[in-house]
Parts: sequence; C-alpha cells; structure tokens
Amino acid sequence: METIISISGLSKSFGKQKAIDNIELDIEKGDFVAIFGPNGAGKTTFLKILSTIIEPTKGKVVISDFDLKKKPIEIRKKLGNISHESYLYDDLTAKENLVFFGKMYGMKSSEIEEHADELLEQVGLTARANDRVRPYSRGMKQRLSISRAMIHKPDIILMDEPYTGLDQKAAQTFEYVLESLDKDNVTKIMISHNIERAFHLCNRILVMDKGKIVYDRMKKDIENIDSFKESYHSILSKDADIEGISNL
Repeated sequence: METIISISGLSKSFGKQKAIDNIELDIEKGDFVAIFGPNGAGKTTFLKILSTIIEPTKGKVVISDFDLKKKPIEIRKKLGNISHESYLYDDLTAKENLVFFGKMYGMKSSEIEEHADELLEQVGLTARANDRVRPYSRGMKQRLSISRAMIHKPDIILMDEPYTGLDQKAAQTFEYVLESLDKDNVTKIMISHNIERAFHLCNRILVMDKGKIVYDRMKKDIENIDSFKESYHSILSKDADIEGISNL
C-alpha cells in the first residue's frame, strides 16, 4: 500500500486551548476514512489543517509527497473540499461556477466543458445548468458544491458534514458520485454525524476526542455497526458531548 498522507506530532492550539493534540497517522492511497467524535473533538480543525486553511502549531504533514508547510499550493491542487458551506458564486450559473473553478486549477477549456457536463448530469442539475445559483435550494447548492469539488479530478476528497442540506434523494446521489470514483486511487476522508451512512461507505474508522485519535480500526475488523456504537460510547471521555453524533 502507498501512503498518501503522513502525519507526525501534529498539534494545533488556539491560545491556551489545544484543539489537536500530538496526532500520529498514516492514510493509504484509496482509503475511505470516516471520522466520528463529539462536538469539540477537533475534527473540523484537523480537516482544515489537511486542507491548508489553517497552519498547525507544530508537527509535520506530508500529502502526496509534499510538505504541507512548504508546498501548500501544490497540495491544494490534489484536494477536493466538500463541507456544509457551498463556496459557490451566486451570480454565476451552475456551469459557469464549474468552469471558473476548473480554470483556477489550470484545466484546459475543452476538458472543463466535458467534465462539467458529466458532473452536472451525475448530480441531477443538467436542466438547471444555465440558471444562476442564487435561487437554488440548499440541497441543489450542496449538490453543485459536490461537482465543484470534483471538477479538477482530485486525488483526495475531504468532506466535513457533507450531508448537511441534502434530502434522501440528494444523499443517494452524493453517494453514487463517491462510489463512482476510482476506489484504488482516490482517497476520501469524511467527518460525519450520520454514522449509518458514513459507516456504510468507509473502509476505515477513526474516533477523535479532545484533539486525540482514540480509536483507529479497519471496518473489516469490526463485527458490525452495533459493535462499533458500543465501542464508541465506551472510549469517549466522561464529559464528552455524546449528543455530538447522531443515530447512536
């Protein structure tokens, strides 16, 4: 297996508050990692560091052989980010948004056009491709943001609560897009409070609590989802916000 993300001694503090506490982690190419944990566990901070949005206080992160502190621009080209924020331009059409982001990543115009059309079809927005995004519903914007994240064919997809705003049909469409990706070459990391959906998709599970990884196991080594739920409760600190994860 090829390690695509290597993390050593990673910590992040905001003043006296330590959000990430000395994480050691390797993620293999093609892994689908689901990260669970209570509110305030450091999950989003962790993903923001990987996304190069914020810098760690200390430690080292290497993504696709690039040091995060030294080569953040090269790393960003490898990443696709999906979160509860759409990061779309409301006054552009759906197609114009995808073309804009494709050009930002240095794609050829002909390649952008073809891939944009494919993605819009996958997320069910072909009929609205030339409509401005502003009047789109929350679910439509979230579906378009999935296409935005995929336009440059990234090697790594980072997802922070991607189900926010998606109805049942849109969630199924989202999963269809994820499952259509190259399982051997596209690495996926998802933070989610929806344990059933994330457990179904992933092949590796992490649990974070108080900035630390307190559970790390391949799904094949877990008996079933009920077994994981029992483990989840047992490993969290007594003062953890267990309301910070749903469906448990």
